[in-house]
Amino acid sequence: MPASKSVRAKVAEMQDEYDHSILVLQGGGALGAYQAGVYDGLAECGMKLDWVTGVSIGAVNAALIAGNPPARRVERLAEFWDLVSSASPMIPPASFDLMRPLLNRFSANASATFGVPAFFAPRMPPPYLAPDGSIDALSLYDTEVLRTTLERLVDFDLINSKQVRFSVGAVNVRTGNSIYFDNRKIRIEPEHVMASGALPPGFPPVMIGGEPYWDGGLVSNTPLFYVLDDAPRMTTLIMQVDLFSAVGDMPRNLDQVLERAKDIQYSSKTRFNTRSVKEIDDLRLALRRVLGRLPKALQRDADVQLLKRGLDVGHVTIVHLINRRNAHSSQAKDYEFSRATVRDLWASGRDDVRRTVNHPEMLRASQAGDGMRVYDLAR
Repeated sequence: MPASKSVRAKVAEMQDEYDHSILVLQGGGALGAYQAGVYDGLAECGMKLDWVTGVSIGAVNAALIAGNPPARRVERLAEFWDLVSSASPMIPPASFDLMRPLLNRFSANASATFGVPAFFAPRMPPPYLAPDGSIDALSLYDTEVLRTTLERLVDFDLINSKQVRFSVGAVNVRTGNSIYFDNRKIRIEPEHVMASGALPPGFPPVMIGGEPYWDGGLVSNTPLFYVLDDAPRMTTLIMQVDLFSAVGDMPRNLDQVLERAKDIQYSSKTRFNTRSVKEIDDLRLALRRVLGRLPKALQRDADVQLLKRGLDVGHVTIVHLINRRNAHSSQAKDYEFSRATVRDLWASGRDDVRRTVNHPEMLRASQAGDGMRVYDLAR
């Protein structure tokens, strides 16, 4: 059910307790339709964002959000996801549920063979026939069509007006260093978004300022650490949207083995980042309590004063929204772009937001005091 007036009022009351509201979007290819549904749910309940950051497909969704006025964001997200799912537009009736795994595999194979409309196309001739060192030799697919899509659906002047902070992660191919392209620091263009999603060997590196960049997910599939490291010590609400679930069932066949391994691989950095920052915050709070018990004479010591200045702790609430395995998913779920799957993922993201904002813990989260609190309320 759409958000009621009481739910919108609760969300507005909760947001009043925070200085910043941030949307953090993980990479995951076709699974990014879940993130679009999450944003649909957030818009439905009236949540306002002042920073959107993403990696890979999360960078594309972030650009569609930050690069459009609030009234058009859901429309633009829907247009993009309809475009990329247009090669398999059929939505089978419920009576076809037993055949959905087969249809999904066919859709994934079609994406791998023929590409995805408005996103990427196979190289012709293939890269093995291209001269070494040429851009054509560095990837299986050409992504120039994505540039055209971004230029049509995203207002980059709006992104660069900095009304909403926008950051996307990539990695320098030569140095292996992670970098975030941030509209507070540079002018954002389509190639910054494309670089964030340039996952090898499928997609080619993107040249920016004379340097080649690949998908930021090669270093970390989530921008969470960048946000927590860069955000001021104020009260911050972070909506973290994960496309791969760390927790899952024991596999029953080889396809599920490959899917489970992919989930663990791509969710591991997210769990590591969240746990590490939580531990650092707990240590900071403990040290602040210890310093507070020192004698007055020591309180004026220069070293103690220096430590105190580094212990200013705000309140950070991380609300997880996690795309969990459904009955029709497979190890190819990140490149399965059928219209039926895209619609299912969108609906799942929106429903998870509805469950989250209706959960009684959601409002209490803003009253939890200093330090970091992590919530997963959509289970």
